Amino acid sequence: MARVLIVSLLVGIVVCIGFSEAARKHEWRLHTLFSVECQNYFDWQTVGLMNSYRKAKQPGPITRLLSCTDEEKKNYRGMHLAPTFEVPSMSKHPRTGDWYPAINKPAGVLHWLKHSKDAKNVDWVVILDADMIIRGPILPWELGAEKGRPVAAYYGYLRGCDNILAQLHTKHPELCDKVGGLLAFHIDDLRAFAPLWLSKTEEVREDKAHWATNITGDIYGKGWISEMYGYSFGAAEIGLRHKINDNLMIYPGYVPREGIEPILLHYGLPFSVGNWSFNKLAHHEDGIVYECGRLFPEPPYPREVRQMELDPNRRRGLFLSIECINIINEGLLLQHAANGCPKPTWSKYLNFLKSKAFAELTKPKYPTPATLQMMEDTKEDDNALDAEKPHPKIHTVFSTECTTYFDWQTVGLMHSFRLSGQPGNITRLLSCTDEDLKQYKGHDLAPTHYVPSMSRHPLTGDWYPAINKPAAVLHWLNHANIDAEFIVILDADMILRGPITPWEFKAARGRPVSTPYDYLIGCDNELAKLHTSHPEACDKVGGVIIMHIDDLRKFALLWLHKTEEVRADRAHYARNITGDIYESGWISEMYGYSFGAAELKLKHTVNNEILIYPGYVPAPGVKYRVFHYGLRFGTGNWSFDKADWRDVDMVNRCWAKFPDPPDLSTLDRANEDGFQRDLLSIECAKTLNEALTLHHERRCPNANSLSPPKEEQRTEESGMSRKFGIVDESTDSISNHISVNHSEQLRKDSEDLDSVPKDEMPSSFRFWVIFLWAFSGCGFVVVVYMVYSGHKRRGSRAKPHRTRRRSVHTGFMEMNGRDRHSRGLDVPL
Repeated sequence: MARVLIVSLLVGIVVCIGFSEAARKHEWRLHTLFSVECQNYFDWQTVGLMNSYRKAKQPGPITRLLSCTDEEKKNYRGMHLAPTFEVPSMSKHPRTGDWYPAINKPAGVLHWLKHSKDAKNVDWVVILDADMIIRGPILPWELGAEKGRPVAAYYGYLRGCDNILAQLHTKHPELCDKVGGLLAFHIDDLRAFAPLWLSKTEEVREDKAHWATNITGDIYGKGWISEMYGYSFGAAEIGLRHKINDNLMIYPGYVPREGIEPILLHYGLPFSVGNWSFNKLAHHEDGIVYECGRLFPEPPYPREVRQMELDPNRRRGLFLSIECINIINEGLLLQHAANGCPKPTWSKYLNFLKSKAFAELTKPKYPTPATLQMMEDTKEDDNALDAEKPHPKIHTVFSTECTTYFDWQTVGLMHSFRLSGQPGNITRLLSCTDEDLKQYKGHDLAPTHYVPSMSRHPLTGDWYPAINKPAAVLHWLNHANIDAEFIVILDADMILRGPITPWEFKAARGRPVSTPYDYLIGCDNELAKLHTSHPEACDKVGGVIIMHIDDLRKFALLWLHKTEEVRADRAHYARNITGDIYESGWISEMYGYSFGAAELKLKHTVNNEILIYPGYVPAPGVKYRVFHYGLRFGTGNWSFDKADWRDVDMVNRCWAKFPDPPDLSTLDRANEDGFQRDLLSIECAKTLNEALTLHHERRCPNANSLSPPKEEQRTEESGMSRKFGIVDESTDSISNHISVNHSEQLRKDSEDLDSVPKDEMPSSFRFWVIFLWAFSGCGFVVVVYMVYSGHKRRGSRAKPHRTRRRSVHTGFMEMNGRDRHSRGLDVPL
């Protein structure tokens, strides 16, 4: 028995030793890297990241790759902030002289692989950025990383993977992954890949011809994200495909998905909680690490956050934001103590950072099964759901006024809507005064919701027709029965080329989609600070809007109020503040939109591939869905400017059309960019003329006739009966389940409705004449009989007889009048 106990004890000791060795093996096999430079800006980020590394219990060592010049090192104070491996600075490229500090990241990793002893004793490497906070252990093998399949976070804005940029810089553009941020590599893959990461970064950085925003997605158009493309193109070059995860990392300020527990915070963008906000760029030169007792401004406390937001997911997002800044401040507090600073003065905030409650809130987090789900798995699930679940309903709206200028634009947009395949219904929001409606002839041009005009503001008297757009949307929301889940808002001067759907462009509740209006510089200056509580949330967007109906209902009133507010702020009309070349406050409505959305923190997904202005060079391979012909465009000696046709009646003047654009055979094919640009310009003009031709075929007698359109006689009767907010029931809404031949069918149907039944008029007239003769004859016989009877019995009673005859006559005329009116005929009896 004693022997058995001794053997069992020995076995237990061996097993324990084995487990402890395995644990130690995992620790030294994993190494975490992050890259910085010798600047105060990176020092406070280092303090935050290192504090989170310790709190999260991230296994294995961590190394800061510090890129400094010899001159910078002489004055650098932060060598003690983290375990450090020094690498030569490449901020100024040794060969080209190009100033590009971001290249230090791939250069630093490559130098570490070649020269560090740690790199020889590791199996897995996690690469982070300095502006990150670790919330829990990042274990590559648990995240799903394998040799040959690294794990990375999703960087969806790297559009160069889908266009000419990838075709130019990798032999395998189809393997380009849009990834970055969090990288978890097997060491063998990293060794094979790192040299290409650096060389491809240099290659893309030197390709200045393709730095444009529409190619790279870089909002500055300065090649600043060349390193990110260097990473993706280098991986594609050696066939290294990633497992892409969009759950592990989140930007503070974003709302986490339900059931997701992010383990990494990336505070690269401004974020806010209530009236408190933080932007790392505001602390670029901040020596806060070396200033005893100084922390970043304290955010709201958890108790206050609970009172701010009732929605659990949004509240979780706010908690992530305050967690991020609190961990940085806690790190600063600890670093100040390590620097030898005196004990700070007691405060409520310091007490909170040292409390058990804070320690409990920031204990290590572990990913849920949903967090570990990769994007390819999600796509399969989404495809299965899509097969079962129908797409949400869409309704498209556009705003116009009672003028012929908007009428021909309406004809063009409605024609393109029918051909585009855009799902759902469409409604024109028509803003008119009572006087305008009396003369207006275009009621039948589109399904219409009538709105009181605000062109002349009812309170201020300011003449500003653009305010009708938000006012009309608000009126429509309050007076129409809307069963759609998503609303697409367009302008009248647009041509649809294909469907615009929320499922394709990833619109969601709380996340509308729009197109870039980069000239709205007021989002970046004092204008936004004056007109919204959250200037950092101001998006430079407009044109095409895809928004969930719930968001639109909350937002529409703010859109109107902010438009009024900006319009009244004449002191800030200047071009250098608004970007308005006329300095007349004409784009106040656009700022009203952006500031209203910022007020609700309604952040947009900005998509460059939905809309293009004719006359602009298209990005290769992009299938734009909308032409916005708001600017003059042309090719050769031909040009088109909508403003030239402001006072020309193209709709009610039979067979009117715009000057034809040049034939395609005349275009210069030597310049491919110019050729593609001209193709789109010609397509836009031809679509407008096709729309007008079909419109005239429906309404005009024939091409040689000078008579007015058929609709003109009916308009005077129908127009007077319109009431604001009532949709024309005859064209309540058009549902786009039509083929390309629908326009022809619509024309025939319209002709059938327009034609008056002339063959029936003579027989109808004869019927009433015969009826009148027979009825009068009978009436005469009855009267004679009654007169005769009266004389015989009581003497003459002629007066009542005359009254009775008038009564019969009047009743007949009323009946006949009603019948004439119901048939729409004006035939004298």
